[in-house]
Amino acid sequence: MFAHPDDDTFALGGTLLAEADRIAHYTVVVATSGEAGPIADPGLATRENLAEVREAEERAALAAAGRADATVHFLRLPDGGLPDVAQDDLVDRVAGLLDEARPDVVVTFGPEGVTLHADHVAIHEAATLAFDRLRSAGEGDAGDGAFRRLFYSQLPQSRLDAVWRQLRSLGQDVDPDAPFMPRGVPDERITVAEDCSGVWERKVEVLRAHRTQVEEIDAFPRHLRKQVFGTEWFVQAWPPVQPGGEPASSLFDGLA
Repeated sequence: MFAHPDDDTFALGGTLLAEADRIAHYTVVVATSGEAGPIADPGLATRENLAEVREAEERAALAAAGRADATVHFLRLPDGGLPDVAQDDLVDRVAGLLDEARPDVVVTFGPEGVTLHADHVAIHEAATLAFDRLRSAGEGDAGDGAFRRLFYSQLPQSRLDAVWRQLRSLGQDVDPDAPFMPRGVPDERITVAEDCSGVWERKVEVLRAHRTQVEEIDAFPRHLRKQVFGTEWFVQAWPPVQPGGEPASSLFDGLA
């Protein structure tokens, strides 16, 4: 459950590659079509057709990740205007799609939306409320194993600080408080660290399928990309776990 095309690729692209044998089916809900986003090359899209182009890029990225069979739902809500959508309506739509998909594991943004983007925060709230509604209503006890875990895609502060230090050492001006900069959470809150070191280069290629957005990838020097994309981190929101301890190695540890 994410806000824009490419959000799920950043959060889960490596997991899709590294855990391919354990993921029976992948369903992604994209709340907006990213029509307010940047256009890396004017030959790729216009402001008028960017939404359509980015939807095609999302499907291309899924195919590059070996998930051409994924189910993709584009809600086509306004990019940048998700907080203005009536929350009850958004929760109803998300809950309906969740109930249809019956996932074992649900992943969305954490409360800070990684970058404090208002759309990211809005889909976090809607996805969490929808998950809680279905679970509380007993929908997770239908014998099909649905709604067993809810995870938030989040970043450990120590890793983020290390990247900022290395960028500064290269002479780059880094302001962690600037708009849309990633925000971290205390390391002890991380409950899953998915090792994507064996697939990080493939993840970068999957990300580059979002061709209109490649400037976000190119902003990272090549020698830092393994560090940036070689692990995906998550906080388990349901069932709750005590913070601290060694993170699990997979979203699916302990699941049949």
